[in-house]
Amino acid sequence: MTRVWNFSAGPATLPLEVLENVQENLVDYHGQGLSVLEMSHRSDSFQEVIEGAEALIRELLDVPSNYQVLFMQGGATLQFSALPLNLLKNGKAGYLIGGSWGEKAYKEADKLTAKATILASSKDDQYQKLPVLTDFNSSDYDYIHITSNNTIEGTQYRKYPDAKSPNLVADMSSDFLSHPVDVSRFALIYAGAQKNVGPAGVSVVIIRDDLLEDNGQVIPTYLDYKTHASKHSLYNTPPTFSIYVMRLVLEWIKNQGGLAAIDQINQRKAAKLYQAIDQSEIFINPVLPSDRSLMNIPFTSQDADIDQEFIQAAKEKGFINLKGHRSVGGMRASIYNAFPEAGVEALVEFMKDFESEVKHEKN
Repeated sequence: MTRVWNFSAGPATLPLEVLENVQENLVDYHGQGLSVLEMSHRSDSFQEVIEGAEALIRELLDVPSNYQVLFMQGGATLQFSALPLNLLKNGKAGYLIGGSWGEKAYKEADKLTAKATILASSKDDQYQKLPVLTDFNSSDYDYIHITSNNTIEGTQYRKYPDAKSPNLVADMSSDFLSHPVDVSRFALIYAGAQKNVGPAGVSVVIIRDDLLEDNGQVIPTYLDYKTHASKHSLYNTPPTFSIYVMRLVLEWIKNQGGLAAIDQINQRKAAKLYQAIDQSEIFINPVLPSDRSLMNIPFTSQDADIDQEFIQAAKEKGFINLKGHRSVGGMRASIYNAFPEAGVEALVEFMKDFESEVKHEKN
């Protein structure tokens, strides 16, 4: 079997041992004579799967007892709408916008409530650094929203902004469970699974209990967090197979040594790639060094033809999905939890070889 080096921003690389586990049990799940794909979400077997997934998230993140862990569908995009409907009462929603997804989250909230405010944005800097929060009256806001890692632009909060708000909310879709997080600092965390913790189809919401109280708004049933909390994420048919695979990935993370160990590996992988870019004479990373992401690393030669040549040559060597997002161009290497360190090292060597060929052609 030949596996490529998959640098996709999502759906992303899954641990090989998880895929092999799924393959082994796909037709006959643990001797039960049926697949998880066919299993009723009301069955005892699936109850064990979903409860196990929740328990692992609570363990890995040390989630306080006054928080609910919910499994939902619709990705982070659905949460852009659910948030303002559930959390806004009489105040406003404040948004720090460090990239395209934060901007989309803000626009959805503003469209639904007309109470969303941009507190800070780095759009004028082409999102090449994180927005800086200046003084403001946090009591005016029901919640403050950040995007912890900007998948497209390649920036990431390693130290979260001091919002001085009891209701800090984070879209952690692209760095969820990639490093330790103090959940108690947040009122709500949400994340699509398809980057670090599983396949596409399921999203995780971690919400503080007091935010489940009635806020006086009319909320569509599926968008109401109370609906999912009261039914233990089984209000309707959940994405059962995605939750099952996610549980296996969570077990894999635990077996790697937990989030502290995963974080060390992620830092080491990113350092190797950033060092190669910084030492290169043709490649650059445009992001302010202090704000660089460990998950998504954009780079470019600043020549569209050379970029395209690199992407094509890389594909022929088994490095796929390196093309940058259409809004920024260039290249992007997404090296989430399950992406092997050996793959980063192989890419670094390929970049050096490619650069040597480019220099030779110019001379």
